Amino acid sequence: MCCDPFFLARFIVKAPAKIAIIALSLFAVAGGAFAWHEHQVAQSVPDGIIYGNGRLEFTRVDVAVKYPGRITQLLAQEGDNVTSGQILAQEDKAAVQAQYDQASAQQNRAASATGRASAELVARQSALQLARDELRHAQKMRQQNLVSDMEVTQRHTQVETAQAAVNAAFQAVQEALHAKEGAAAQVNQVQTVLDDMTIRAPVSGRIEYRVIETGSVLPPGGRVYSMLDPVDPYMTLFFPTASISNLKIGDEARIRFDGMDTPVAATVSFIDSQAQFTPKYVETATEREQLVYRVKLRVTADEQKRLGTLLKAGMTGEGYIKQRPDAAWPKAALSGDAR
Repeated sequence: MCCDPFFLARFIVKAPAKIAIIALSLFAVAGGAFAWHEHQVAQSVPDGIIYGNGRLEFTRVDVAVKYPGRITQLLAQEGDNVTSGQILAQEDKAAVQAQYDQASAQQNRAASATGRASAELVARQSALQLARDELRHAQKMRQQNLVSDMEVTQRHTQVETAQAAVNAAFQAVQEALHAKEGAAAQVNQVQTVLDDMTIRAPVSGRIEYRVIETGSVLPPGGRVYSMLDPVDPYMTLFFPTASISNLKIGDEARIRFDGMDTPVAATVSFIDSQAQFTPKYVETATEREQLVYRVKLRVTADEQKRLGTLLKAGMTGEGYIKQRPDAAWPKAALSGDAR
């Protein structure tokens, strides 16, 4: 707290003159100690190595509802480690369940209509076959002058009528089949909504925040949890143009976290294509360097497995990057003895 400039400023304004002088002296000593530490680190870094200060970050994933509704259950707490697909919360789905039951009933009705139309088609096809047989019989009898031409004409008309009935029955079957498919699609759609109202973890990770409480009514896209994806921890550093000119994705790096005895292996995973002004929270070795490039160091997969939950968002430390493959790591990037 003694090194906090805002705290010291409020303290100095209210304090007597002698105490204010002492506070200013302490502040100057603290600043000098920090500058001395930075100078010592800079002196200990060999050629071919660049370094910077940063904080460990994780990719954040928002767990949100897709459909509006009331949250009836919250099954995870802040800090819980969850697996991909694990149920985290439940929305009230009574209304959607009613829609599902209605869609299921419609599907059953469509199935019955399809069966009835198919039976009607079979009956019409039998009637057509009979009409054709009678026509052939009438034609034979006409050749023997046993029936008149009118009888043969009537049999022709009966065949044409039966054929038209078969065509109509076939169309009815097709219509019933389409209705059945539509009903099945409606059931699947409502089932998808029901499934989406059970909120699951999109990835394996750790719950960072629980945004709402049980009973909250959320709109579409309303957040329920904020998760940290532990498979993508990275540190963001900022370097001037001269330092990053030879860097490339995949370059070897080390991260030395405050409070950890050994450094952590990392690689360069991102180099910004455009320079930006130095963010106010970044402390650079020279204040004259106003334009910097953002560089990400990603902790290697092996180190993630080794450290597990020891890696936490916000951990501070220093990142070291090799500009040349033959460059030697500084002591601070090799062990816990040179810091």
